[in-house]
Amino acid sequence: MNADRPLDGIRSIKVKLGLLVAASIVAASLVSVIGDRAGVPGWLTLPVTIAAALGVTQWLARGMTSPLREMTAAASRMATGDYSQRVPATSADEVGVLADAFNTMAADLADADQQRRQLVATVSHELRTPLAAQQALLENLVDGVVRPDDAVLRTALAQAERLGGLVGDLLDLSAVDGGRTPLALAAVDVHELVETAVAEAGVSRRGTVHVVDVPSDLHVTADAARLAQVLANLLDNADRHSPPGGRVTVSAGPDGPDRWWLQVADEGPGIPAEHAHRIFDRFGSGDDAGGGTGIGLAIASWVCELHGGSIAAVAPPEGEHGARLRAVLPRSPGSMPPYAAQNAADAPTPPTTPTSTTARPASAAGPDPEEPTVPAPIPAAAGRTPGGAPGGPGPAPRPTAYSGLPVGAPKPVVDSLFGDLWPEAGLAPQVRLLLLCLGVGVLSAVLLPYRDIGVALFGVLLLGGVVLWRTTRYRTTRWTAVSSVLCVGLASFSVLRAAEWLTVMSVMLGVLVLTTALTDAKGFLSLGAGLASWPLAALRGLPLLGRTVSATSRINVVWPVVRTAAISLVALVVFGGLFASGDAVFGSWAQTLVPHVAWDGLTFRFFVGFVMGGALLAAGYVALNPPRVERVALPEARPVARVWEWVVPVGLVVALFVAFVVAQAAALFGGHDYVQRTTGLTYAEYVHQGFGQLTAATVLTLATVALAVRKAPRSTTQERLVLRVVLGALCGLTLVVVGSALHRMDLYQQAYGFTLLRVLVDGFELWLGLLVVLVLVAGVRLSGWWLPRAALASAVAFVLVGGLANPEAWVAQRNIDRYQATGKLDAAYLRSLGSDATPAIVAGLPRDVSACIVLPSTIAARAQREDVLSWNLGRSREASVDVAPMTPAEAARCPDLMSGGLNP
Repeated sequence: MNADRPLDGIRSIKVKLGLLVAASIVAASLVSVIGDRAGVPGWLTLPVTIAAALGVTQWLARGMTSPLREMTAAASRMATGDYSQRVPATSADEVGVLADAFNTMAADLADADQQRRQLVATVSHELRTPLAAQQALLENLVDGVVRPDDAVLRTALAQAERLGGLVGDLLDLSAVDGGRTPLALAAVDVHELVETAVAEAGVSRRGTVHVVDVPSDLHVTADAARLAQVLANLLDNADRHSPPGGRVTVSAGPDGPDRWWLQVADEGPGIPAEHAHRIFDRFGSGDDAGGGTGIGLAIASWVCELHGGSIAAVAPPEGEHGARLRAVLPRSPGSMPPYAAQNAADAPTPPTTPTSTTARPASAAGPDPEEPTVPAPIPAAAGRTPGGAPGGPGPAPRPTAYSGLPVGAPKPVVDSLFGDLWPEAGLAPQVRLLLLCLGVGVLSAVLLPYRDIGVALFGVLLLGGVVLWRTTRYRTTRWTAVSSVLCVGLASFSVLRAAEWLTVMSVMLGVLVLTTALTDAKGFLSLGAGLASWPLAALRGLPLLGRTVSATSRINVVWPVVRTAAISLVALVVFGGLFASGDAVFGSWAQTLVPHVAWDGLTFRFFVGFVMGGALLAAGYVALNPPRVERVALPEARPVARVWEWVVPVGLVVALFVAFVVAQAAALFGGHDYVQRTTGLTYAEYVHQGFGQLTAATVLTLATVALAVRKAPRSTTQERLVLRVVLGALCGLTLVVVGSALHRMDLYQQAYGFTLLRVLVDGFELWLGLLVVLVLVAGVRLSGWWLPRAALASAVAFVLVGGLANPEAWVAQRNIDRYQATGKLDAAYLRSLGSDATPAIVAGLPRDVSACIVLPSTIAARAQREDVLSWNLGRSREASVDVAPMTPAEAARCPDLMSGGLNP
């Protein structure tokens, strides 16, 4: 099996696709099971599983579709007149067969083009000599230099006959190409046919002796005129290449019960073996000295094939020299219609080995050497079929006049998939980037698993950020500098805060900021496209990754070191394991020297390293070759023709907002009694009921403003004023809605307590209010190009401020304040908070209450996992809190406190 193209031997593309799908599923399932058995989280297993499936698919699919792309490129070159390109065809399936057929077609076209050129050159050469001689003769006759006697007229007649013969050959060649002449089969006396042909050939007076050796009882069924044409051409060829006084022998005889043979032999220099297969090609004589046109033998071959036979050059007997042209024909060929004759003339047949003949000078032999074919010639321009495809050995195709043209090469599938939105041009292999990402992946595999978030994670994130900053082409822009500061601030929460949800939120937001900087995205859709480019880079960067891996193989040190290390590790594991299990003393030494590493731990570390290194490599590709995210935009908006077409629907929304504000004023001034009398709800239920709807109304308002801006005409001052007033009123009323929502959430938290989720929702609503203010500013200026980045920066600012405020400690303190004011406390929820809230709980609650919430065993377990690389400010502060163990009385009270809380 070919390791580079493992499926080449399979003859069905359907079977290939089935194996491809099955192998991909098996690889994905195997990786998924390994990750599950090792306890790897699903979010780490998923990308590794996808990568494994894609890797198996890429390996097995090598060469399946590349011939199709190469055929497209070769066809484009053929359109320019270059027929030299061939398609490598190593597979045995339908695509490989198609590639072979394409190569045959290209060879036929190349041969036809070559013959066309030879036709022009040969006919021009053959016509020039007799025409020049006739012109000179006629000029001499006109000038009176010579008299029109018999000798002069005979010379003119010979020149005219030569021109007539050339024209006749061209007409015969036209009949070969058109296939317009069927066979006129009849009984033929071969001896009589040969005697007649020899008698006609003797008129040429070339000084050769013709010898006939044909049985008188040899009778066949054939087209007598066509056989006479074959004999005439063979005799003419033999006469021209025989020395003066040489002997030309015409012989024939039976060849079994169904066939017979005809042979013409001369005593000339013979046919070189390397030229024997070309003498039956059109214009294939190449014998300028012989005076032939190179058409006669091609016509003879066509006639033989028309009869269902063949003709070839055979080797002379040992000790003799000269050419031997032998035709083998059926005794009774079937009648063939014109179209069948054409097919018989054009259809190529498998090549045969040329016979060995005595050498002939190049001037008498002719064409350049190519692959021989008997009975029907395969085009000489076919050359060698790349990749071991059928077509036989032979020299590479000669350069043509079109070789230097910048004709399109086949594009990889990935390039065709992304098109002009994400082109790749001029990217050299990135060996250094690959090694850096590999190093970060290995470092992550060593440092991150089995450690809480802390210094190690911050260091890995910072190192990856430095690699990307050094790689991106936009590192000198102002937005990249701002983004770098924001990303460092977000990553610092892995050291400052122990809350994992805050670190995850910060990393996710940092990814959005990072991709915006790497792609220089400015619009809302561009921001989304930049974010999507990161995972898509795992696919888009495959061609560059392949070139980079190939480039590393050319470095003399890299692969030998890797190969040596891998072989050494395998040898140590295998032989060390055998000796350790076979000898107790050696086993104790090995256990002392080699630390115990669990298989599950190695698997988990591999998954972590693969995901971190792969993610950095994908981001590195985005930095190297950012997509054209500015092209991802909505189509040009077509404003409405009349102002009222957009003012009326937006005005209705404004009216609804006004009605809502009036209802809010009525509830505010009417008090609890009015709300309960009107709705039947308590005030706490009333304020809780509508918070989600108000948040959704705020989001929809921003969408309404964006749609109105696209559809509203702004060509006149009055239209711009109407746009500012209507949308300004809508945004102003939306701020009232935002204030109402925040007020409702505050009242609800005062009644039912504070939680992280409610605080996050408050922060989200407050950020939406800030977006509304930014939209108001953009509306006043009627310019909002800066709005997407401002919205992103404000979101990062909210997260930074909220993270620095220590949200878990803040929530714990608000609940403690509520307990001190009302005596109500949700102790179970406080216990669910992390290390960041521990100091506030211990300091703010009585000992008998805090002892049930903050357990010393929990703090000790966290401190036991702590080391230098997992240090975190929040856990460090928790460890510094002095928490004494619970007394029996406190332990007895805890179950009631945790189940029911404190509700005086």
